[in-house]
Amino acid sequence: MLRPWRLDEAEIVLDMYSRPDVVRYLGPNPAVLTELAQAQDRIRRWLTIEGPTHGVWAIVPTGHQHPVGTALLKILPRSGSGAPSGITEVGWHLHPIAWGHGYATEAGQRLLQHAWSQGLQRVLAVTYPQNTASQAVCLRLGMTALGLTADYYDVSCELFSIARPETDD
Repeated sequence: MLRPWRLDEAEIVLDMYSRPDVVRYLGPNPAVLTELAQAQDRIRRWLTIEGPTHGVWAIVPTGHQHPVGTALLKILPRSGSGAPSGITEVGWHLHPIAWGHGYATEAGQRLLQHAWSQGLQRVLAVTYPQNTASQAVCLRLGMTALGLTADYYDVSCELFSIARPETDD
């Protein structure tokens, strides 16, 4: 299930984003969270993303009570200025206990279904070149690898793209 994060889940966010192995591929200067207030601020920021298309959601597996990760659809920021590119990114961050269970792929599938239902025609994903696990998820989602780009986040990233499937409307 994908649902909005709740402020009372800040300890879960802190636990996940305080781990160097979780944040190492996030942005140009990955930094771990060290305080509960930082996690609360992060959740508040996520909750301000204007929907209905874009957002940041908690990944809660069937049969679980607590989130094991984060799923997102957001506008990619341009390198240099950080200005919105107008292009939607799909992404995921998982707690290490949830790695290897297919949660990222399932969340990505649901996010893409949501993107198509909202009328988006194309979605991108960016990964650090070393992040082979996320690259494998992109390929499982049917995304096409486009090679290296420095267009987003002020880092050199592997770029993936997927177009909205053709339908017989």
